Amino acid sequence: MSKYIVSLLVLASSANAVGLGDVKHVIMLMMENRSFQHYFGTMSGVRGFADPNVQVNADGRSLIGAHTDLTGVTPEAEWLLPYWLNYLGGEENFNKSKCLCAGANNWIPTQQALQGGVMNKWAQIDKPQAWGYFKRQDIPWHFALAESYTVADAYHAVITSNTDPNRWFWQSGTINVPGGKQALGSGGVILDNNQANGCVTKNLDCLPLQWPAYAQYLDEAGVDWRSFQESYNWATNSGLFYFEAFQQAAVNSSLYERGLAFDGENGFDSFKAAAAAGTLPEVSWVFPPGALQEHPPNTPKDASWFMNEIVSAAINGPNYNETIILINYDEAGGWGDAVKPLVSPYGTAGEWFEDPYGKLGYTFSGPGIRVPLWIVSPFSRGGKVFTERADHSSILQFLEEYLTARGYNGVNTTQMSDWRRDHMSNLVNAVNFENPDYSIPVLPEPAAPITNSAGQIIGMYSGFCNVEWTDSCSGSQYVSGFPYGNQTEADSLIYENGFKGVRGAINEGHYLVFEANGYALSNPSDGTKQFGATKATAAHDAKAQRWVIHGVAEEGAAFKITSAVDGLYISQHSSLSVSVSGAEVYNVVYIGNSQYTLQKENGRYLNIAADETISFASKPVPYSVYSVTYNY
Repeated sequence: MSKYIVSLLVLASSANAVGLGDVKHVIMLMMENRSFQHYFGTMSGVRGFADPNVQVNADGRSLIGAHTDLTGVTPEAEWLLPYWLNYLGGEENFNKSKCLCAGANNWIPTQQALQGGVMNKWAQIDKPQAWGYFKRQDIPWHFALAESYTVADAYHAVITSNTDPNRWFWQSGTINVPGGKQALGSGGVILDNNQANGCVTKNLDCLPLQWPAYAQYLDEAGVDWRSFQESYNWATNSGLFYFEAFQQAAVNSSLYERGLAFDGENGFDSFKAAAAAGTLPEVSWVFPPGALQEHPPNTPKDASWFMNEIVSAAINGPNYNETIILINYDEAGGWGDAVKPLVSPYGTAGEWFEDPYGKLGYTFSGPGIRVPLWIVSPFSRGGKVFTERADHSSILQFLEEYLTARGYNGVNTTQMSDWRRDHMSNLVNAVNFENPDYSIPVLPEPAAPITNSAGQIIGMYSGFCNVEWTDSCSGSQYVSGFPYGNQTEADSLIYENGFKGVRGAINEGHYLVFEANGYALSNPSDGTKQFGATKATAAHDAKAQRWVIHGVAEEGAAFKITSAVDGLYISQHSSLSVSVSGAEVYNVVYIGNSQYTLQKENGRYLNIAADETISFASKPVPYSVYSVTYNY
């Protein structure tokens, strides 16, 4: 069951009632090397550049407002704000930005960039362009998918490192942190990329991995599953090849045929054919070909074509009504983000350990940098934002919930740390089975990638970038310039006007509108220091109806609430207080079906009645909640 609510797994009462157990297909696609802020910092309704809870460090500088330290990087400025990578304009600059790499993304540099949560060393540890971002016009398909379905804005890589450890955790639930569920020496700890059998040094990055991949649990439980892949590729291979059981699997075995067989040079014809015929397995892993996997200098332009091929095949197939697609990124690729991950308490088993390189001391393994996650299904339509803290462990936890609801036994991995299970979402609250929307959105049609004379896809990587990927991080030919000393928050921290309906346990980082019975909680700012309710607007854009939550603790549903109008706190009864000491603590609780309750410390619920009046009662009136970003 969901760790937050139960009702989502209960059949709804409508004629078309469904639940998680009625889903027939879950499709997972992991792309490469992009951070959430890099892609969606400007998007409306998400935790981006409009973040009202942005972290302010001890030096008084916010993580967004004046973030990355340029000491030792350039004499032209002390700090670099986030900036649009295409601020100079022109097609050449646009193409260059698509090829651009942000810098180092392996274990030590990523930990150093995080700075234990200070997170202001992106330009020094990586490259200044790591603080650059795209707008809608640069990645229109990515925006369209988020606005057609649900995007998660609190989803992180699982480890503060690069491809292999993140992908292998995604497929098994562990990287063998000392003190965890596996005996040290059975493959790890896995902290960096290594594709060769053997160890980098004792108990570090050892192959093959001797613990089970999650696919082995599925195989033993009788679940229909498959990896769809065109050919072996070091960056986006299935990962299953590196597990000992798969290396030893006979060619005619289920593990080999489902997990290691390739689709051949014609690409993903078998996936498309299965989607069209309604014969996709219950669980599918999809792995993008090298030119289309989005790892710089492979471009988001080419990746959008590939992702659209996969998504379109699934949503236009006969089983779309029973399909959920989860698209995420392995890690941020050096691109910066201003939201620090939730880290386990010092010394947590299976999470904290002594850095085997001898550089970081006793440290945490993850979670890592925030990355995008889309949840695509009829149960996640409508441009919603999912706000629960999550990482790659959440994908496995969702599969466990899904397959258990399908009636399978033995589908819970024993490899995952207890802390991940207890503190990372299982994603069940991202889907709403009580009000599905089976309509199919019209997504933009991305241009087909460049092909060579033989008709093989080479994409912008070979067709334009035409360099080894490390060269795109050099800071020269693919960097058009930096706005050193020429930035203001007004022209750098831009964001679109709009809103998204909220799903899941709420976290900080949003301007929120609470609506019930056609009205919204409102601060009239008329000098009375009282709040009430006023008529809700279709665009949820009334400034008087915007509120900001402030967590009483790093985790949990308890918040103090301020008005976006004047910063006053919701206080006793219907009063507003200028002082935090006068604020009341409210539990903002997700109850399923995209609804929330507001409960005071004394147990009474803050309600809005159908006649516009507010009251404090023993029974709740549910709210719909919207995350809004408006420049007015």
